[in-house]
Amino acid sequence: MIKDKIEYFLMLLKLFAQRYGLDNQQAYDYISKYNGVEYVEQHYNILHTLSFRDMVDSLTAFCHKNGGNIQ
Repeated sequence: MIKDKIEYFLMLLKLFAQRYGLDNQQAYDYISKYNGVEYVEQHYNILHTLSFRDMVDSLTAFCHKNGGNIQ
């Protein structure tokens, strides 16, 4: 289960980075700063059932709600 969560998070991180023109480190720093890592951890059971686009949209909205400026 932990391996699945790690693989999922790495995939989500890559997709987030690609969408917003960031490298993986920049994406991780942003997601981490706005509590996105905890969000993914807490809501993994729901998030991993969404489409790739919806996963990134959900993470983006959550980070924006916590002060992030990427929309």
